[in-house]
Amino acid sequence: MTNSPSPHTQSPAVSVIGLGPMGSALARGFLAGGVPTTVWNRTRAKAEALAPEGADVAADPASAARAAHTVVTCLRDHAATRELLASLPDGALSGRTVVVLASSTPNEARATRAWADAQGVDLLIGAIMVPTPLIGTGNALILYSGGRDLLDRSRPVLETVAPRSEYVGDDPGSAALLDTGMLDVFFAGMTGFLHASAMAAAQGSSAAVFAPWAKEMLAILPATFDGLAADVDAGHHPGHRDNLAMEEAALGHIVHTSRESGLDSRLPELMHGLARTAVERGHGADGWSRVVDVLRAAPERESAQGG
Repeated sequence: MTNSPSPHTQSPAVSVIGLGPMGSALARGFLAGGVPTTVWNRTRAKAEALAPEGADVAADPASAARAAHTVVTCLRDHAATRELLASLPDGALSGRTVVVLASSTPNEARATRAWADAQGVDLLIGAIMVPTPLIGTGNALILYSGGRDLLDRSRPVLETVAPRSEYVGDDPGSAALLDTGMLDVFFAGMTGFLHASAMAAAQGSSAAVFAPWAKEMLAILPATFDGLAADVDAGHHPGHRDNLAMEEAALGHIVHTSRESGLDSRLPELMHGLARTAVERGHGADGWSRVVDVLRAAPERESAQGG
């Protein structure tokens, strides 16, 4: 293998730099898919643990970078990624596609791509959307942004660990933005379930009894999301089916039940405060999507947290 291969003829080989739980899962996924895989980690023992499975252990990150056309980094964050890449000798990344798979904010991802452009490095930003056990399965999903040609160049290798390798936009921050938004929905949903379960248990029921009823609410969310998205994009918030004045009252019941149950009521207080602020602004006849305007008003964020 030469050190300066043609960028349009990627070989089916990969190097993985950073072998935490996710990096190790990626390396094992490549190996299981028959992709020649070179690994490096600051703690060498983590790299050597993959040798019996067929991985080549690089002596240093520069050697790992030179070993394959596709170089996947899976480090703590983008700052650590830029620091490591900047430490490589000149030419180590020539002709390579660097795929950064580290959690970040959209602006951090853009900063990494700007750094790479300034250095003449071909760099693709990715966001892993599944836990480690799903890597290498048909359900694995990784979002990519910042250069469709770069994804297409390495797609045969990358799809080994994530058959659903989706390109989501030329903006390098797009993948991180979607990742952040999806996690926002995920954690909000889990926290809401935990609060409701604690409320149920405090009132003599249990989380197991409540769970099937919680799933009834999940069933209506896809259509609800579609409707909210249409309202938000149109800037139109119809309240003909239900309105914020009604929903503020319902949220007040959640707050009071939470307090009566002896729970931390900050989550329902937040939702109640958002609705109340919208109503106080004269939007009581509008639908729930109107709350987006309260969320957009950062200086007034604290006023939306009352009970």
